[in-house]
Amino acid sequence: MTGNVLALGIGIAALGVALGLGLIGYSALQGMSRQPEAIGKLQTVMLIAFAFVELVFLLTVFVVPGAMPR
Repeated sequence: MTGNVLALGIGIAALGVALGLGLIGYSALQGMSRQPEAIGKLQTVMLIAFAFVELVFLLTVFVVPGAMPR
């Protein structure tokens, strides 16, 4: 039972990360197309947002299984 819940949770986390990364990329590209002069600033913000989203997923994958009761 615990393994099923863990697999479901990781799957939901992966789905959330995929949606988040897609929205970040979409929004950044829209902003870059509207204001080409701000590409450098937008890329920096986009990469920081990517890093935070990936961090949440990595914490989910590596920390949550260790915290689950056996």
